Amino acid sequence: MKPRPNAGDQRGPTSRPAHSARVWDYWLGGKNFYSTDAEVAIELTEMLPHLGRAARAQRGFQSRAVRHLAESGVDQFLDIGVGLPARYGTHEVAQAVVPSARVVYADKDPVVMAHARALMTGRPEGAVAHLLADLRDPDAILLGAAETLDLRRPVALLLLGVLEHVGDGEEAQWIVKRLLSALAPGSHLVVGHLTGVLSPAAMERAVAHWNTTTAPGVVSRTPEEISAFFGGTEPLTPGIVTCSRWRPGAGSRVPAVHRYGGVGLLSH
Repeated sequence: MKPRPNAGDQRGPTSRPAHSARVWDYWLGGKNFYSTDAEVAIELTEMLPHLGRAARAQRGFQSRAVRHLAESGVDQFLDIGVGLPARYGTHEVAQAVVPSARVVYADKDPVVMAHARALMTGRPEGAVAHLLADLRDPDAILLGAAETLDLRRPVALLLLGVLEHVGDGEEAQWIVKRLLSALAPGSHLVVGHLTGVLSPAAMERAVAHWNTTTAPGVVSRTPEEISAFFGGTEPLTPGIVTCSRWRPGAGSRVPAVHRYGGVGLLSH
């Protein structure tokens, strides 16, 4: 199977290593990928069908969660591990509901952030800021975010597809707890994460291939391990579920995907 013709920038050298953000861009129907990224994305979906659908399902979950929070009165968002720009970004969804919403995007990849600064600008009534920072340094993220967000008021913290790049479970748990510890009551945690619960053996093979062909690597976690990130919060209905089934709309019949997610309220 070949990459889609006329989709994405495939002019790069074939030796160019694949990158997770560009693989995601391919799955989301973007154009900021190279032929190597498309090839790896296709190889991964051949090993584990519907990985692309899972990526799109997480994007839909993100939009629904942000819209719900904005409609509930949250007007500040900290989105870490933003990835390459795609339709319905956090600022677009939030500011469509609350034009004065303030959004901070953070990512450690300077190329990703260059794209974000150019394309993710937001409405003049609100604010959109871009922070070059690593998830593994939460204090730097909090310090930079505080230049745009008022951390004394509720903030929605988005960690979508980024915790899976922290292989050490204890470190990942510490990062989440440190970030939440700086946020005011009424803040929310939004997490989306890769899981192999539907096809454990196939996921193991796909992750191994991902980690030998693509940087940065990933780790799959169980629903129980993903749920543990929400310790100290009150998960909103329907809890921590396959992200395609987080409030998809009345009467919607959607398949489970290889990603779990949820939204938790920080009440104290």
